[in-house]
Amino acid sequence: MVMQGETIATGAPRICLECMEKIKPGVYMSAAGHYIGAYCGCGPYSRESGYYPNRIKAMEAYETGNYGRI
Repeated sequence: MVMQGETIATGAPRICLECMEKIKPGVYMSAAGHYIGAYCGCGPYSRESGYYPNRIKAMEAYETGNYGRI
């Protein structure tokens, strides 16, 4: 379950309040798989999606805007 304000989609600020950098989602990779998330000058900001088995699937979701967390 995603809490209100935990992701950009659920109301997290679009500018990091610590480094004042604009937040823009992108495709990233972790040990769990590829995901859509956001980073700022401070480091990881949010994970906007679930995990995808490969970069191609994550990019398809990102480009269509068809992603999110449950």
